[in-house]
Amino acid sequence: MSLLSTLSDTPSSFSFSQQRRHHQSRIDRFSPNSLLSVKATTTTKPLAQATAIRHSYDLKEGQKRHFHSLPSGLKMEVIEQEPPAHVKGTWKDAPPVVLVHGSFHASWCWAEYWMPFFSSSGLHCYAISLLGQGESDEPRGAVAGTLETHASDIADFIKQEISAPPVLIGHSFGGLIIQSYLSTTINASFGTTYPRLAGAVLVCSVPPSGNSGLVWRYLLTKPIAAIKVTLSLAAKAFANSLSLCRETFFSSEMEDHLVLRYQELMKGSSKTPLFDLRKLNASLPVPSIQKGLVEILVLGANNDFIVDMEGLYETAKFYDVEPVCVEGVAHDMMLDSAWEKGAQIILEWIRNLPANHNS
Repeated sequence: MSLLSTLSDTPSSFSFSQQRRHHQSRIDRFSPNSLLSVKATTTTKPLAQATAIRHSYDLKEGQKRHFHSLPSGLKMEVIEQEPPAHVKGTWKDAPPVVLVHGSFHASWCWAEYWMPFFSSSGLHCYAISLLGQGESDEPRGAVAGTLETHASDIADFIKQEISAPPVLIGHSFGGLIIQSYLSTTINASFGTTYPRLAGAVLVCSVPPSGNSGLVWRYLLTKPIAAIKVTLSLAAKAFANSLSLCRETFFSSEMEDHLVLRYQELMKGSSKTPLFDLRKLNASLPVPSIQKGLVEILVLGANNDFIVDMEGLYETAKFYDVEPVCVEGVAHDMMLDSAWEKGAQIILEWIRNLPANHNS
């Protein structure tokens, strides 16, 4: 189904009141993240599903995989990498690093480059696969959860397995989940507080208001790009087109064999949609937090096909920080051909965190 034919019978959600009201009910189909791909159905799974252990991603040297048991009884895949022996202990009070993926990804996306890089610098790294993604169990229902349930799962993992306040790094919709985590951590009025963080890094993150603004900016200013995003994500065409997968997630110079490798991994990474997008958008924006209560780095990519510069600046303004835009990388900056650019910026930022956050 084309973008135009889909819009012709759908509702909306932007500033021009008439069109916005007409298209609101199906705006979620045009998510600027891999979540665009799925519209929640009413079919529910009769029982929570345990994942068959396929281990489709081969771990690198120094990495190990285990499964964290949640209070629900479901298990989350965790890939862990400690600093090598010759590095361990050289960085006093180094904070642990917990990495959270976005849609159509799983813990493997961090294990390729960033985990080896960070661990070789003295950081103990953990990458989790959210429920319904990667090798994690599938919860019952049509979607894997909500912002709140995913954030709660991360909080449980940190509480049970991490001994010191970590740096929490989230990509794309994983960044939005971390924003929900921050709101609950800092707003004690919610009645639930999550473990304290040393800092948070939002990488090419969906903004606090969600994806509707991103979607409509594309529709109004870049209609051809909007069609491509829709085909790539809503129709999952990225899974069958090398060129569309590259344009959606990677830089133009990315080698074919690498795009093919990550394309195959993405195909099997999302067993269940992360969210019901309609309900998600209705719950946004995430609650604001007081400046200075947690250190936040907002990191974007100048070649991002999904989250535009306005989205990057919206997130930075919301948290009252200056954004950092990495040149020469695309949306999946942790897998892109110049992956080290973002990793080095984050590493330097972690090194400069206030000492009291690392103790």
